Amino acid sequence: MSAKSSIALIGPGAIGTTVAAALHEVGRTPVICGRTAHAQLTLRTDDGQVVVPGPVLTNPSEVKQPFSLVFVAVKTTQMAATAPWLSALCDENTVVCALQNGVEQKTQFAEYLPGVAVLPSVVWFPAQREPDYSVWLRAKPRLTLPETPHTAVVLAALEGTRCEVDVAADFTTIAWRKLLQNAVAGLMVLSGRRAGMFTRPDITALAYAYLRECLQVARAEGAQLSDEVPAEIVARFQNAPADLGTSILADRVAGQTLEWDIRNGVIQRYGRVHGIPTPISDVIVPLLAAGSDGPG
Repeated sequence: MSAKSSIALIGPGAIGTTVAAALHEVGRTPVICGRTAHAQLTLRTDDGQVVVPGPVLTNPSEVKQPFSLVFVAVKTTQMAATAPWLSALCDENTVVCALQNGVEQKTQFAEYLPGVAVLPSVVWFPAQREPDYSVWLRAKPRLTLPETPHTAVVLAALEGTRCEVDVAADFTTIAWRKLLQNAVAGLMVLSGRRAGMFTRPDITALAYAYLRECLQVARAEGAQLSDEVPAEIVARFQNAPADLGTSILADRVAGQTLEWDIRNGVIQRYGRVHGIPTPISDVIVPLLAAGSDGPG
């Protein structure tokens, strides 16, 4: 580990590897921390591949100083296991950028990082882990960040990289729009199918109905989303490669715990807070929860 490093990254999965590769290409290779030791990370794109030198650190005791910027790309279901890394890498001067799903990122980190600046983000690129542990990036990477004083730290780190960064004054609306996209992707888990399934008329109708339910909750939470959003999201899936998956589907295939609560349960939970009926969520959420947590 270089004492000169100012950027660290926790979670070298699909999203983490993409960001690490973007930083490495411009000479800002982060210190990489994870559960599994890897000698290097490999990102594959249509233009070739980027190899990020390791090693991936697996023991928080190897960290000898705090970092100015820490990207966290672990699933929200892994937050408790990430706590030792956060303690080792962060102090009151650290900016933490959460490369995670959902609209509750700051709340998720509050328990582990009191007094530390946590910057939520919206990740707008499909990247998937391959059997050889490389990552296949299937579109240009892009992040959306809120307009805050700490945003400048992430902008400086990613300046000139392949990863574009947008800064949104109305981050709430952007984050909820992405949540709606993630929520309807949960249907792929229940069917065991990829994006091609959204070309079925019956799935299209179900997706529209579910997204209209989600839209009501999003608006109650302050998101300024139009009536056209459900159609736009469904069209995005219909126009995607038929074999395009999603992280929650990959976790289901691998038999891993699912992010069902922050992607789908949140609609049901916030609907109850605002007195909004969520009949479709009331069916989808228990099925996803049982698929994730059992028993049986």
